[in-house]
Amino acid sequence: MKILVCISKTPDTTAKIAFTDNNTKFAADGVQWILNPYDEWYALVRALELKEKDGSIVLHLINVGGADAEPVIRKALALGGDEAIRVNTDSRDSFSIAAQIAAYAKTAAYDLILTGKETIDFNGSSIGAMVAELLDMPYIALATKFDLNGTTATVTREIEGGEEVAEAGLPLVVSCQKGMAEARIPNMRGIMAARTKPLKVIEGVAVEALTAISSFSLPPAKAGVKMIPADQAEELVRLLHEEARAI
Repeated sequence: MKILVCISKTPDTTAKIAFTDNNTKFAADGVQWILNPYDEWYALVRALELKEKDGSIVLHLINVGGADAEPVIRKALALGGDEAIRVNTDSRDSFSIAAQIAAYAKTAAYDLILTGKETIDFNGSSIGAMVAELLDMPYIALATKFDLNGTTATVTREIEGGEEVAEAGLPLVVSCQKGMAEARIPNMRGIMAARTKPLKVIEGVAVEALTAISSFSLPPAKAGVKMIPADQAEELVRLLHEEARAI
């Protein structure tokens, strides 16, 4: 069995966010980049658990991006991936990224493709569905549990007011969220092994982007805190009615 995990690099959650070029580009100077947590903690770790149960599983990683993504790719390899593929193209269009992943996946006949539910910077939550459509494969989104029995997957996901359990045959695309697995830290053996694991760089296919970023904007600054003395309940009620409702 062959599993492909889609990974991406994102700014660390503590990074200071700023924009350049008339607010059309993210200012990357001085930013610490990390492996997208949804890809790492849930999609990748669940794939590793499956591989630990079945030593015949081949686990590949794929990233669409430039050479600056290679440190986070190596971290993913240190966790336990067998091989990584970097598609050497830089795009912020979800369809373009999905098309690059699907184009490579078509050449390798993967049985299972896992993605995080979204990236923590763009929060688009669309790559998995697009990859599945381009590959004409079934898709299950927002999975919290995943079990495999032969070529049949049992997938649990959250729905409004409860959970839904679905069964699907392989090949299959699944996006993963909290509950799928527990986060891991690469050990020294894995870090050393990652240095020599294959990281194949391929050029992207020609794809026409469907969207483009026109501008970014920061959320409005938080208003200051108002302290109301305990004996001024009427003033508190007035503020809640007149000011708090307008926020």
